[in-house]
Amino acid sequence: MSIPDYMQCAEDHQTVLVVVQPVGIVPEDEFFRIYKRIASVAQVSIRDSQRNLYIRYRHHYLPENNEWGDFQTHRKVVGLISVTTCGSAKEWPQTSDRFHSQKDVFGATLYDSRLLVFGLQGEIAEQQRTDVAFYSSYDVCPDVEKRVEDFVESIFIVLESKRLDRATDKSGDKIPLLCVPFEKKDFVGLDTDSRHYKKRCQGRMRKHVGDLCLQAGMLQDALVHYHMAVELLRSVNDFLWLGAALEGLCSASVIFHYPGGTAGKAAGRKPSLAQGQGQAADAGKRHRPGAQEVLIDPGALTANGISADTSSEIGRAKNCLRPEDIIEKYKEAISYYGKYKNAGVIELEACVKAVRVLAIQKRAMEASEFLQNAVYINLGQLSEEEKIQRYSILSELYDLIGFHRKSAFFKRVAAMQCVAPTIPEPGWRACYKLLLETLPGYSLCLDPKDFSKGTHRGWAAVQVRLLHELVYASRRMGNPGLSVRHLSFLLQTMLDLLSDQEKKEVTQSLENYTSKCPGGMEVITLPDGLKLPPVPLSKLPIVRSVKLLDLPVSLRPHKQKGLLENNMSTKSPFIYSPIIMHTRGEERNKKIEFRWVQGDVCEVQLMVYNPMPFELRVEHMGLLTSGVEFESLPAGLSLPAESGLYPVTLVGVPRTAGNINVNGYHTSVFGVTSDCLLEGLPSVRTSGCMVEVIPSLPRLQLSTSLPRSAHPLQHSKEELSSSVSVQLFNGETQQLTITLENIGSEDLETLEVTSKTCNTKEKLFGEFLSWDLEEAVSQLPLKPGQSVTLTVNIKVRLDFSGGENLLQDLNDDGISVTGLPSSSPLRQVLKPRAETKPLGSESSKTDYNHVKTDRQTEANCSFSHIDKTVHRVNVACLYQGAADLNQWREQADASLNYILCVCVCVCVCVCVCVCVCVCVCVCVCVCVCV
Repeated sequence: MSIPDYMQCAEDHQTVLVVVQPVGIVPEDEFFRIYKRIASVAQVSIRDSQRNLYIRYRHHYLPENNEWGDFQTHRKVVGLISVTTCGSAKEWPQTSDRFHSQKDVFGATLYDSRLLVFGLQGEIAEQQRTDVAFYSSYDVCPDVEKRVEDFVESIFIVLESKRLDRATDKSGDKIPLLCVPFEKKDFVGLDTDSRHYKKRCQGRMRKHVGDLCLQAGMLQDALVHYHMAVELLRSVNDFLWLGAALEGLCSASVIFHYPGGTAGKAAGRKPSLAQGQGQAADAGKRHRPGAQEVLIDPGALTANGISADTSSEIGRAKNCLRPEDIIEKYKEAISYYGKYKNAGVIELEACVKAVRVLAIQKRAMEASEFLQNAVYINLGQLSEEEKIQRYSILSELYDLIGFHRKSAFFKRVAAMQCVAPTIPEPGWRACYKLLLETLPGYSLCLDPKDFSKGTHRGWAAVQVRLLHELVYASRRMGNPGLSVRHLSFLLQTMLDLLSDQEKKEVTQSLENYTSKCPGGMEVITLPDGLKLPPVPLSKLPIVRSVKLLDLPVSLRPHKQKGLLENNMSTKSPFIYSPIIMHTRGEERNKKIEFRWVQGDVCEVQLMVYNPMPFELRVEHMGLLTSGVEFESLPAGLSLPAESGLYPVTLVGVPRTAGNINVNGYHTSVFGVTSDCLLEGLPSVRTSGCMVEVIPSLPRLQLSTSLPRSAHPLQHSKEELSSSVSVQLFNGETQQLTITLENIGSEDLETLEVTSKTCNTKEKLFGEFLSWDLEEAVSQLPLKPGQSVTLTVNIKVRLDFSGGENLLQDLNDDGISVTGLPSSSPLRQVLKPRAETKPLGSESSKTDYNHVKTDRQTEANCSFSHIDKTVHRVNVACLYQGAADLNQWREQADASLNYILCVCVCVCVCVCVCVCVCVCVCVCVCVCVCV
């Protein structure tokens, strides 16, 4: 036996083996459809008995394994079900011959067989035969399961008869010696009359009877026979069969303690105890700590395993091993198997069974010891397919006991074995599939969202190596799209763990792959149904903050004052609460105070930096929005290596009105297009991403006939000014022509002009500006592209009633010439005539005005439902003083000169007096000293 059955478990010892195979040409899908229906009959309750018979089905089984049927009866093929297609009566003789030839392969061990014929109709199909069933088609076969149950019952009858024959055999000296295939040559010429030989024969036969009892559903009898076989075989040092007897004892004990099975099957098996013992009593005895190995006299066993004395049944339950003793016996059996080179398959399968039991008992460390032993079992020259199967099963068993990283290691070894150099046609698809299955063991998930939840888990170097292997396998599969997706995932999740050289190599590989297959944000579905989520490259570049910018001063909308006052009365009452309960997500959804306008270019500022050790080129970077139709205008970036924070402004134009929400941004880096959502970037700071977009408003451009001022006045940040300069004499009048042009796409409907005085004393001025809006308003509404002219009269009227305080007032105003700007508190609001105003214009526009301002304004032009443009015209007037004023100044200068001379003379006299006093004091002091 060269190929182990890695799917075996302890409870398989109580099953009978039935092979289901096709005969002739049978469609594969139809065969496996019938095979599944046959395999659904895995347990049959025997009529007129309280026992169950368990069946194990195989559609492929090596005949050489059948030779080990005497060693362990569950390896013996006792039933054969053949499935064939026969279209006509002429084909029937050939089909029948093929069926008999197939039976000859397992003929030595078969108890019974059946042939299922599909497609044959007529006289032959109407014949009643027990071993052949005829069906018109694969779809019309309602009683397949019933026929399989009858077939299993016939197998049970043969099995029970063999058990009885072996159990009641009193021939003694004539007991045959059961052998495994490699032992037959060792017993040639052996003394068959020695006591040692007879004990060997008895021990092996007792073990064989125990196997038959276990298959026939007589668990307690099987335990007794196994115990007796252990004692007999131990006395003659028959280690191979002693190991088999110990393994049988362990299997029977596992079946008793764990009726649900150890292989994780859906339908749990129930222990087949002798009649008269209830399940409740079994549960009470199952884990009794006092249960010991108690040998019962074989004479107490009945022929059919039924005893009226229930006390004897209770005694038999004590023959079962305790759960902790089962593993010790498994270790002993495996050690005996290890003495024989040709028993490597049996040893490996025993290790697998022990691991499954330990997994149920949650003893992972001991299970790992069995698996480590299984790794080093030499099975000779294995094919590549057998190696792949061996490593895959080891991976599954390690995963079963919770050793996930070890499981991933063997799964990866199996993947590499799929593309070994010795294989003429490497299986890259199988390799890729196995590599995907290793990801959980290495703490990897192909969803990038899992990496944004916390710190990095797992060994980064191993993870990077595994991702590179996935890239290479997908390329060899001929799927560059998968390679791009895995490389994108590597850059996004492992960027901080890569060296500078690795970053360069990965990006170069990514560019090479994207030149053939550009990367996108679509979900990739693999043939087995696994879906690979998109990977946005949010770290190329890294965004630290997002800020929505207000419109330029000239384009900002303002509510009209009258409408604003009316709306204030309808607002809800203000309620203050000191409790602040909000999250970062609520901050992003918070509405911003300013507003954007439909059709105007809007800006969003991002603070980004380049983490790469080389220049990063972002070909397209734009905004992702929702709520209104928005035209994003992508920008191209070129960030230097490790640039630090760098401001980037993204622009776009809202095409409809409403509330717009900036959800994120999109980029195109290294040929990969990414949609980066702010909700997936918790480290991004933002003060709000929702802003109101109002309908489009007209825009107005203002020009004047006067030259610009060389010294514009200071203005506020929210005002747009156009400063002009003019020199006038007192009493002189000059006209200022203001041209207003509608450069927008909406009609201008209302015009409002006001005046304002800046940096002046009102008592010095009279009327300064005057205008007439009748002609301008008559041209409203002003269509896009049209212009209107407004004439403003500037008339200087300086009031000199201030007298002697005039100079001080001028100096206080910072004016060094005689004359000041003047103003008149004039406000005139005119609207177009009712007959020229279009119907419905009031309801079709929102109550906002554009303010197109600079900082210095003198003439303020306000527009309803249009670009509200305020222009202040600063008129600097230089006035020539009167003759009397000049004369007064000359007299004042002469008086000041006279006063200055007098003060100088007084100071000189005082100094002379002080000097004389000092001299007198010096003389007096000299005299006193003398």
